[in-house]
Amino acid sequence: MKSRFIIIAILFLVACKDDKQKAPTQIDSKNIETIKLSSKKPDLNISILLDLSDRINPKKYPNPTMEYFERDLGYINSIAKSFELHIRSKRTNKINDHIHLYIDPEPSDSNLNEKIELLDMTFTKNNAKREYIMQTSVLYDSISRLIYKSAINDNNYIGSDLWSFFKTNVEDFCIEKNHRNILVILTDGYLYHKDSKLREKNQTSYLRPQDIKNFKLNTSNWKTTIETKNYGFISTKDSLQDLEVLILGINPNPKNPYEQDVILQYWKNWLNSMKIKNFQIKTAILPANMDKIIKDYILKK
Repeated sequence: MKSRFIIIAILFLVACKDDKQKAPTQIDSKNIETIKLSSKKPDLNISILLDLSDRINPKKYPNPTMEYFERDLGYINSIAKSFELHIRSKRTNKINDHIHLYIDPEPSDSNLNEKIELLDMTFTKNNAKREYIMQTSVLYDSISRLIYKSAINDNNYIGSDLWSFFKTNVEDFCIEKNHRNILVILTDGYLYHKDSKLREKNQTSYLRPQDIKNFKLNTSNWKTTIETKNYGFISTKDSLQDLEVLILGINPNPKNPYEQDVILQYWKNWLNSMKIKNFQIKTAILPANMDKIIKDYILKK
């Protein structure tokens, strides 16, 4: 584990050289919050799933207050810091916690994939040193910024295959026995990928603004239409009761006053069909306002 930490540190320093907004490489121990220990904390298994579709394109969807990719980075920081607080609140012999980050489909850049692998972090009593724990948010800040920078510079947004991730990978990647399993999804709420364009009657594997319009879900009768015509996402699983889902960044098309309601209904119906009991869905508010929501959800305050 010591050698892994050294490798992480070296790659982190190299990554920061190319990043205009450098994250700190050292932790100031004087500014570390004192945490009260508890023996009742569950083992956490946190997965972060990124939607790197054109929703993060600052030219196509500019926001003068804060760009959407910057909001994502703020959310990721809050998730990582909440994870750190959780581990530090546990007694050392009780620590068995994990945090991971996923992109589907995976980036074609092999160097970027190597850095993403560094975000697959496991903490046990054998490696839960304070300095290593506090590197979690530092690494997540630095490498996540590289991920978004690479996606924006490539300018080749093929969509994010969230539907297939649930169908194929979620059980293997995001659920661990005897853990509190939390999947955090950063997305605008729309689903689309060129390789996942399935339709079974009025159930689809995708949802775009044009689909909401074509399905005539842009009127005040949207809910009745969904119910009577059975619009929604094609069901993928029906046994995810051991998974919690936190969805952040919903960003509906402002041209349709019912767009947000439709997106939320699609997601709620889909998550319920997968037997996911504990979930929350939040719009793309500023990271400063989202911070408490994330921390309360992960730390169960």
